[in-house]
Amino acid sequence: MSADSAATASAATAESEVVDLCRELIRIDTSNYGNNEGPGERAAAEYVAEKLAEVGLEPQIIESRPGRASTVARITGEDPSRPALLIHGHTDVVPANADDWTRHPFSGEIADGCVWGRGAVDMKDMDAMTLAVVRDRMRTGRKPPRDIVLAFLADEEAGGVYGARHLVDNHADLFEGVTEAIGEVGGFSFTVNEDLRLYLIETAQKGMHWMRLTVDGTAGHGSMTNNDNAITELCEAVGRLGRHKFPVRVTKTVRSFLDELSDALGIELDPEDMEETLARLGGIAKIIGATLQNTAAPTQLGAGYKVNVIPGQATAHVDGRFLPGHEEEFLADLDRLLGPRVRREDVHADKALETTFDGALVEAMQSSLRAEDPVARAVPYMLSGGTDAKSFDDLGIRCFGFAPLKLPPELDFAGMFHGVDERVPVDGLRFGVRVLDRFLDQA
Repeated sequence: MSADSAATASAATAESEVVDLCRELIRIDTSNYGNNEGPGERAAAEYVAEKLAEVGLEPQIIESRPGRASTVARITGEDPSRPALLIHGHTDVVPANADDWTRHPFSGEIADGCVWGRGAVDMKDMDAMTLAVVRDRMRTGRKPPRDIVLAFLADEEAGGVYGARHLVDNHADLFEGVTEAIGEVGGFSFTVNEDLRLYLIETAQKGMHWMRLTVDGTAGHGSMTNNDNAITELCEAVGRLGRHKFPVRVTKTVRSFLDELSDALGIELDPEDMEETLARLGGIAKIIGATLQNTAAPTQLGAGYKVNVIPGQATAHVDGRFLPGHEEEFLADLDRLLGPRVRREDVHADKALETTFDGALVEAMQSSLRAEDPVARAVPYMLSGGTDAKSFDDLGIRCFGFAPLKLPPELDFAGMFHGVDERVPVDGLRFGVRVLDRFLDQA
């Protein structure tokens, strides 16, 4: 590092550099198309490694295949005999079509008090907050109470096969001694009123079955009657599945969240009749509503090659998500709805997770949030999607979603995930840095 860059690094603080870190990460196109095409994460892994090395850490870049790179580093704590904490984030993002956006998705532009771009909330914001806090602590010589393992991962948006899963299966030694972890999609605020803000901590997430559906039929001329049309059979099955309302199943985490919400709103909540309640939750309704039941969303259809040819096969893809403890019920419902003609196979499957909302780490989250926002109340919730926590759970690591953000009430936060015009408030990033710094002192 040059003398000029060293002087700049020493003068920077976590709050002063987090915005630039987020913008620079967004400008690195790490679009994940799910097929190993595209730019990969290597450039982002090198950027992260450089930022960590500048402050004296020794990061490792690990490639699962060319271009698919993750960065891992360990910070020695005051008491290395204590179990270690993992902070994980992914550097890949879902693709974005620039024509659909108000501002270019890879510009990292600042406008209306926000940093704009693909990954602003999913999840280069947390990557930037983590980097900013770690760099500041390393520069000032403030060791955390215990070892911290940092993991900036590839491929989360396609199930983590080339990122977290690869590391867990092939480099588990990097996580030696780790018992707890924090990652994405938790710690964000929902404003009830001026005297109360709920901060949702992710303690559970639904399992997944991304699946391909196939129907074989009889090929023939489009002008002739055909009672064995694969497209017709498949579309009828997909229609049944897409319109089906799975039964409400209230897990422990969802019950806890509803109890907290009931207390906050001053009303009794009925899980079987949540329409009115969800309407009061604004942007987070999309997340909470999907945690009350299993879901199966048709996402792709494919068949045929010419307008006057009836194809012999039709396919569809479905994003299936099941609640903890309800996988068997979910698969049985799927097969009943699809019928005997439809062949179902998994493209990617992973388990559901659920842990309790207690312990010293949870207390550290609660106190660090209250210190920066006196009207904060941390509450557990279930994520409707999935994260790299599914892989780390295989190592016996207890995982939480805690990427703290204080959000303006009008921001459709849930709509930012994989959405158009994704953006994160500048003030939210700085708030998150302060909370994370306090959290590491207590974790």
